[in-house]
This record gives sequence, C-alpha cells and structure tokens, in this order.
Amino acid sequence: MFASRFLSKPHFDSYADYLQNAHPIVPDNFNFAYDVVDVIARETPDKVAIIWCNDDGERHEFTFSDLSRMSGSVANFLTSRGLRRGDTVLLFLRRRWEYWIIMMAMHKVGIIPIPSTNQLKAEDIKYRIDTADVHTIIAFDDGAVINEINTAVGDSQIQVITCDEIDNAIKTHPSEITRIPNENTDTMVIYFTSGTTNLPKMVAHNYIYPLGHINTAVFWQRLTDGDIHFTLSESGWAKCSWGKMYGQWLAGATVFVFDFSRLFTAHDLLHAISENHVTSFCAPPTAYKMILHADLSKYDLSALKKADIAGEALNPEVYERFLDATGIKLREGFGQTETCVMLFNNEWIEPKPGSMGMPACGWDVQLLDEKGRPVPTGSVGEVCVNIENGKPIGLFQGYHNGEKQTAAVYRDGFYHTGDVAYRDADGYFWFVGRNDDLIKTSGYRVSPFEVESVLLEHPAVREVAVTGISDPARGMAVKATVVLNQYFQPTDVLVRQLQDHVRTRTASYKCPRIIEFVDSLPMTISGKIRRALIRRLDSAKKTLITPIKNTMGIGKEEEK
Repeated sequence: MFASRFLSKPHFDSYADYLQNAHPIVPDNFNFAYDVVDVIARETPDKVAIIWCNDDGERHEFTFSDLSRMSGSVANFLTSRGLRRGDTVLLFLRRRWEYWIIMMAMHKVGIIPIPSTNQLKAEDIKYRIDTADVHTIIAFDDGAVINEINTAVGDSQIQVITCDEIDNAIKTHPSEITRIPNENTDTMVIYFTSGTTNLPKMVAHNYIYPLGHINTAVFWQRLTDGDIHFTLSESGWAKCSWGKMYGQWLAGATVFVFDFSRLFTAHDLLHAISENHVTSFCAPPTAYKMILHADLSKYDLSALKKADIAGEALNPEVYERFLDATGIKLREGFGQTETCVMLFNNEWIEPKPGSMGMPACGWDVQLLDEKGRPVPTGSVGEVCVNIENGKPIGLFQGYHNGEKQTAAVYRDGFYHTGDVAYRDADGYFWFVGRNDDLIKTSGYRVSPFEVESVLLEHPAVREVAVTGISDPARGMAVKATVVLNQYFQPTDVLVRQLQDHVRTRTASYKCPRIIEFVDSLPMTISGKIRRALIRRLDSAKKTLITPIKNTMGIGKEEEK
C-alpha cells in the first residue's frame, strides 16, 4: 500500500491507535502527480490504475505507466497552448478517461483545474467563467454541453479545447517534462459548491489535499492492494476526488469508471459491478434505493465486499434492507466539498444505522451552540472543526476570491460547516440537517432527516422531502412533500395513514401537518434535495395550514 510511505507505521490495532498515530507525514513540495503516480509507474509500471468502460461497449484499462506518460504529453500540449502556472481552466469531461490524464497533467505544471458537471447551462457556465477569471475550457464534445459552452463564451477570447485534441496530443507530444517544484500551499484544484442556498462558492484546495484522502480511502473505504473501487460520482464533483483518484491510488486500489451517457438504470449499475468484479462501492442514498428496487438475484455480486454511503444522510431503512439483501454493512461518511471525510464508520466502529460515525484522525470535531459553546451529549449543535492548532490535512485553504465568505466560516478558532448534528453517549454523531433546514415549530426544533427516515419506512413512500412552512399559530409547521411508490394513489386516506405512521413512531410535534404528493422532488445537479426551493415555492404560493390541492396530488391538514 503506497499510503504507508506517508504514515508513521503501516498498521493500526484499534480506533484509539489510529486516532492518535495515523497523521500523514507531509513532504516538502509534495505533488501527487510526480510523487505518487510517477513513482508507482516506475516501480510497478503494469499496475492497473483505471478500468474504464461506457454504455456503448467500449472498455479500456490504463496502467500507472500509461498515466505517467500520457499526462506528460498533455502537460506539454497545454503549455504549448499558452497555459501557465496559476491559470484556471474549466473542465467538462463527464466520466471520460481523459479526465484523469488531464488532472495529472495540470498538477505537474501548476495549472488549476475547475472540474464542472456537464449538466450546467450557459448561464451557470458564464457565472463560473467570470467568477474564476477563466480563459480556457476543456470539454468532451457530446453536443449539448458544447452548445452551452459556446453560448456562454460568445465572442470572447476564451479558447475551447476538445477531447479529440487531447487524444491527438497524447499521440504527438513528448512525455518528458522538467519538474518545477510547487509549494504545498499553492492552489491545486478548485471546486464550485453546489449552491443549494446561495450562489456557488469556489473551494480552493492545496497540493497536500490528496494526502487527506488517506482517511477517505484507507481508513473509511478500507481499500487495499487488489481492490477494484467504484464511486458513482461524475468528474464535475468533489466526490470524484474523494472516490476516484487520490486516496484510492494511495491505498493501492484500481479505480473503476462507468461512463454512461444514456438514462441510467439499476440494471446498468448492477451489471457493471458484476461484470467487472467490483469489490468496493460508494454512492449516495438515492443509488442504493435504486439498487434495492431491483431483483439482486439476477446479478453475481460475490466480489463485492465493501459498500459506503455519502452525499446525504443514510436512512436506517436503506441500511437494513441493503444488509438483508447483501450481508454488507453500509458505512456512512460525512464531509463537504471543503473537506475530506471528517466523520465516518471505519473498520473499528460498528455502524449504528443512520449515524455518521466518529471523527477521522486529525479532525477535532465539536458541536457548538449559537454562542460558540460546546453542547452537552444528546443536544443539537453546529458541526465545527477546531483549527486553533492548525488546519487538518484536507481542509480547504479558503474560498477563491472570496475573503468575506472565508471569514464567515473560519472564525473564533473553528471552521463552521453550517451542518447541525448531535452526539450520543457512545460518541457517535447523528446528522440533523443544514442550519437553514431545521424546522422550529411550537418551540421545538425538528430535523427534516429524522421525519423523512420515518416516512421512508412506509411502503407507499418512494422519496420524501420534509420542510417547514409558515403557520401563524406555531411559527412553522412540518410539511412532507412525497413521491409515491407504484400502485399507491394520492388520497386523503393515505395522508391520514402517513400521519398516523409518524405519530406512532416519534413525537407528535414532528408529525407533518401538510402532506403534498408530487411526481418528483427538485434536486440539485449533484442529486441533493433542494429543500430551500420547496420552501420558496411554498412561500410564493402562500400555502397555509388549510386543506390543499395541487396538480400533482392532494394534501389535507387534519386537526386532532
């Protein structure tokens, strides 16, 4: 395992041993492309780094020797196109294999990639161009995204480089390159946040960021030499860095990539896992829900030994059903675009279904109240990271060109995540929600996630979002926006059944006083529920605590 070169010892005996002794050793002028990829290429040139396939039947394997050689050629090509250290470049590469080559090439010469999802529209792209001072875009020409890019670029001088040009550069440009040392504090990569409540911010990570993902891959995902790991994320999201590159290669694993362009189905996913002997899988809860709606007996999942979940909190119902179906315990991990994994369920932590687990090594996670004071066990507080003795490896430098935004989250010796949770008597952390998502009703604070988890236990409920809605008597009332499973009808009787289901399983004040049935929930392009949009739409409709009808279904408030 290559990661052992950056640790004080190769093995740890317990969570306490790990927590105390697994701090990475950080070399001066560390550069992942040179000091990990190129070194592995020299020592084990035939070791497979990537297994890539797509839904057209193409399949390729790339060794570390391939990555080293190709990234050198692309680095020389990019500099020939006028790009220099510190320049920012938007990438729209979906899950194309060129993404990994381009990322390593840019790390080698100090160009700053800004990975971006192909789902962005022209207005989104123009915002990113202006905000990040971008003058080059690299994209896979799938038709739609190039049209959006061309609209955003207009008649400006921004150059657009296609994957075809990258492919040609790999064949024609020399791979030898002279290393110019970077500083560890130089910006290596920038990710835009998903912007669920505000305009997206630019999260800047430095050159030691990959070492923070030793926690992610070695100690959370439990990867070792010989593992084939599959993280579902597209390259435009930070989760790709979490699951498809840095930590996995440090752990000695091969990264599996499925580049699907058409409508994605459970069959596609399960077939890919089966046919490619995937041993480890990581995805958000929505993917596991999709899997659980399929007939798993049709697929050979015998190679799969490890499964993890991130992106949104894990509903206990999903945990139990997946365990029953596969015998595998889902291990939840928590972090943000701004961090690596900071809370997790690793090999020494027995998962409690729905819990985020315990802190990763180097992350002093505390729960604070509105005045910055630690909250007692069982009480809700904001998830904060103590940085008085320095930032943990993997915590972002700050928001690029966003000094005020950075100061708002780095204050009083802590990084403030904006997420709220509580810690139980055993030291496990439990996600409650975003600060803005908490519902304050009749003097109580209600976690949307908790009510959603209860509702998902009902056979009628396929998906649900719980939000607060204005109520003159209570301040806010609890509302559930529900997508039904097949064969269930949106009736007043079902509304009462769902309300009774919640009342019998949790405190009565948490019961949804309004239930609205819809065909689908609004999602961000990263697959997270847009509760803020639901609140805004309800506010615009001036929905009150009265019986409501809508084109998607029927909701009725009941006073008992």
